[in-house]
Parts: sequence; structure tokens; C-alpha cells
Amino acid sequence: MKSSNLYSHHHIKGCWEHHLEWAPKYRFSVLRKQSIKEDCEAILMQIARERDWEILELAVMPDHVHVIMRTHKPENPSGILFHLKGRSAYELFRKHPNMRKRYWGGHFWSRGSFCRNNYVRRQADIHQTTLQTWAI
Repeated sequence: MKSSNLYSHHHIKGCWEHHLEWAPKYRFSVLRKQSIKEDCEAILMQIARERDWEILELAVMPDHVHVIMRTHKPENPSGILFHLKGRSAYELFRKHPNMRKRYWGGHFWSRGSFCRNNYVRRQADIHQTTLQTWAI
């Protein structure tokens, strides 16, 4: 990253940071299980590396996920969510086949998403240790 925190792409300069939040279908607390939570974190980090995105903060809560990320070019947040939710669901179903019993339709994540500034940093969850690991 450049020292000014600005990227240049096709005559556009800027800093493209996105705060994304999404939840599993029916808001089940399936991410409470440590092995699923760790796999979800690893999968999201792998997707970000492959797409050349920088994850600034990552918080996998028992019933939802928060991600603050920076992209090196302007990208539509819905496209970012498409990649994160689609690939992570595929990989989680592959690694944990028993999850298909609860999500029998093959859809792990709910259709919606949410965005708010500084929300992740204000989360007061004493059980969340990953946020401290990824905090700036």
C-alpha cells in the first residue's frame, strides 16, 4: 500500500474500504462451534488473498460475520459479498457435511447484508477474541 493510503486505478485515486456484515440463514448460531468458526475465518482470509483484498478486521460471531476490508481498485460491495458468501458456503459445506442437515436447501448464508461505520470496533462481546487479533 502506498504511504498516503491511496490507491491509483485507471486515473482514479482513492481508498476503497468496505464494512460488510452477513448472517447464516435463519440466524442459527452455527458459527458458535469452534471448528466451524476457525474454518470460516481461514476460508474468508484465503478468498481475500486470492482476490487481492486486504482484510483489516474480521469478527466471526456465533450468528453473524463482520468484515472490514480494503480493495486495491473500486469494487461493488455486492460483488465482494457474492464472492465471500458463495465460496465460504461451498467450502464450509465441503468441510462440514453435517451442516447440510440443517441447511437442507444448500443455502448457508441469508440473502441480506448490513453496513454501518465503526460498528465492529464497538462490539462488546467478551467471547470474541478474533477481533483483537485483526484490529489495527
